Amino acid sequence: MRRILFVDDEPNILQGLQRMLRSMRHEWEMTFVGSGQEALQILEKSNYDVVVSDMRMPVMDGAQLFAEVQRLYPKTVRIILSGYSNQELILKSVGSAHQYLAKPCDAEKLKGTVARTCALRELISAEGLELIVSKMQTLPSVPSLYTAVVKELQNPNSSLKQIGEMISKDLGMAAKILQLVNSAFFGLRNHVSSPAEAVNLLGIDTVKALVFTVHIFSLYDKSKLTSFSIEELWRHSLTVGSTAHLIAKKESQNPKSCDDALMAGLLHDSGKLVLAANLPEQFGRAITLANDKTICLEEAEREVFGASHAEVGGYLLGLWGLPDPIVEAVSFHHHPGRSLGQTFEPLTAVHAANAMDHEKRSNPTHGKASSIDMDYLVSVKMEGRIPEWGEMCN
Repeated sequence: MRRILFVDDEPNILQGLQRMLRSMRHEWEMTFVGSGQEALQILEKSNYDVVVSDMRMPVMDGAQLFAEVQRLYPKTVRIILSGYSNQELILKSVGSAHQYLAKPCDAEKLKGTVARTCALRELISAEGLELIVSKMQTLPSVPSLYTAVVKELQNPNSSLKQIGEMISKDLGMAAKILQLVNSAFFGLRNHVSSPAEAVNLLGIDTVKALVFTVHIFSLYDKSKLTSFSIEELWRHSLTVGSTAHLIAKKESQNPKSCDDALMAGLLHDSGKLVLAANLPEQFGRAITLANDKTICLEEAEREVFGASHAEVGGYLLGLWGLPDPIVEAVSFHHHPGRSLGQTFEPLTAVHAANAMDHEKRSNPTHGKASSIDMDYLVSVKMEGRIPEWGEMCN
């Protein structure tokens, strides 16, 4: 049974939450407390899977509480449930909170968000990986792109459009911007799949504050692992993203699905960045193992870590609240048959685009190239589309 801790200084709010979530009492063990101090005392005695806290509370606000929870209990998922609070307080919580839900929040949305974060843990069975992912505040960026974005933001005549376009090309920056927009940190509408749109919605002043004050972007340190090239990953990710977008436009009439395919393609290997940045020695062993045994890198990762970059990336993006189609496509892009979908989805486009880009490389970077899952394509009635998709990839 999952254990959820709710924190709010208003008794009426806590009583309302208890009534709202009464139907979940057989699935969740829930505790309700009225202050951050009480929450920390409870956490000191027992482990909790999720903490849901208000932002504006006396003595210890939500940002301060989550900073402590992140430091002491980093595996615990941290979700803010709050009404209006000033931007300074919001900026303080950006690094420590995984998601932000706005009050009033209907029962289904709250239940769905908590249940989704709990279910994500099934993606990763290795405790060490779960701990690392839960602690992460940023994904590292390609140094040249990071420098270009900082330079443009420092320009007094900076172009919001240009900044958005640059962020759209980088895995780390795109993922972080989408996290902030798809949670209610800044009171914006949900389900935004375009980083450029996200930057436009946030505005230049907020983006500057996030970059220069909160440091939501970070540089990838190439010296940690010389056998891994972030530039090569970046080129592959851009190719998969653009190809998946073309495939989705051909097969789907839903613009949102096309946007999700583009972004899922860009982010599909984000788990490699998590592993390379945090566990470079072990990730280097996985690369060597893949090359020595001529097996797919994801197989080698399972031998070394107990999970692959696909699950690691999906877990992180799910914790950050990115849209479900993106999380699903990232999590299952090597094994789409493990998903529950029976029709064409962004996952279909990303899986095909990734495999085709790997197959056209005569000299794969790490081990054996990924291949298309024909059984899956038959199940979604898309097996006859491969030749045309291959032309798009070329």
